[in-house]
Amino acid sequence: MNKQTKGILLAAGGASLWGGSGAAAQYLFSTTNISTTWLVAVRLIAAGILLTLISAIKVPHQVRALTHQRRNLAYLLAFALFGMMNSQLTYFLAVKYSNAPTATVIQYLQPVLIILWLSISQRQWPRRIDCISIVIALIGTFYLVTGGHLNTLTLTPIALFWGLWCAGAAALYTLLPRPLLQRYDALAVCGLAMLISGIVLLPWLVTMPLPHLTAGDWWLVAYIIVGGTMFSYTMFLQSIRYISPSVTGILSAFEPLIATLLAVTLLGTRLTLAAVVGSLLILFTTFLQAIPMQKLLGLFHRSSSHG
Repeated sequence: MNKQTKGILLAAGGASLWGGSGAAAQYLFSTTNISTTWLVAVRLIAAGILLTLISAIKVPHQVRALTHQRRNLAYLLAFALFGMMNSQLTYFLAVKYSNAPTATVIQYLQPVLIILWLSISQRQWPRRIDCISIVIALIGTFYLVTGGHLNTLTLTPIALFWGLWCAGAAALYTLLPRPLLQRYDALAVCGLAMLISGIVLLPWLVTMPLPHLTAGDWWLVAYIIVGGTMFSYTMFLQSIRYISPSVTGILSAFEPLIATLLAVTLLGTRLTLAAVVGSLLILFTTFLQAIPMQKLLGLFHRSSSHG
């Protein structure tokens, strides 16, 4: 197996495991009395402990630097609270009040929010490709939320609220750890952020009654922690060693694809044609952002010359 094939398999596999965790959470929310905060707290504490232990073995000096240097610790706390915990909670709340495909797709509005934030903070207009991405994302959101009709809503207001908050939290998740990721191993940064987030949620975890779960439900919780968090993240990170970030960005579309397939085939979730069109438009913005404008123009010119 060559490096490129290995990278593609790792990126697609990681994204697919992420998508599966959304569908697993949707099933648990619809069939058990499990609460969002309990599930997120268990996920963050368990995955945080495991990833931090791995990092402590692989890069102990980095774990020490992240936790003992005041500036690093400030960045880490900001990422843990406003990025990690914020994105995890709001994503699962969006799943609870809508479904896994919708929550996952709305989360993909984060590139648009990042574009807008960077344009405002840097006081310059977005690039042409960014403006095109924003327009396409807004059209996709319109179809997803209204079904193509101005006088109707296919999502409840609370589902839309948590979905949009989730997109904003995902943008913070991307922006906040940048200073740390430039100097430290990503597994160490994210493992510690998960652990800190889980500790913050610990009071809710210990005061909540234990949910009534069957053996199968507990296996799904274990999958969300191990498969949907640990393996998915490590596989996706390892893929960057073998393929370019632009390719991994495109392959991240496997996340909503797998979430949709599982929700439709196993959970009976119904998606309208407008919702499918809206989802595809939002995901297309990821494709536009992943491929440089020069390549897109080159593809367009080649297709035009063959036409």
